[in-house]
Amino acid sequence: MSNELHNRGIAKMAELDKETCDRLIETLQSVAPDFTKYVVEFAFGDVLNRPGLDVKTRELCTVSALSAMATAPSQLRFHIGAARNVGCTREEVLEAIIQMVLYAGFPAALNALCAAKEVFEKETSTL
Repeated sequence: MSNELHNRGIAKMAELDKETCDRLIETLQSVAPDFTKYVVEFAFGDVLNRPGLDVKTRELCTVSALSAMATAPSQLRFHIGAARNVGCTREEVLEAIIQMVLYAGFPAALNALCAAKEVFEKETSTL
């Protein structure tokens, strides 16, 4: 099963943002190979491949959670980009973040909006 989870994880990572995920795997592999396995197989291979929610909805949930946490800016930027890569509009991403004002407060939402601005500007500059 581990090999199947690994392959599903790699496929899901490629769907979200292959280039960034390849760099993540390379970095983690050099520091903590066991942790790399958890990220690829458990997070991407198992949890993100569960039935019940489509990939767009999962990414909006992830953007919302990371926005509310306000402690993981790199992961937030990654998942904002991943949400865009799987078909979420800028408006959907922004609404997910704005919704967090009610539950995480203005500072968390402001930080998340700044992260979204960075991702959106990067999209525009690479066109």
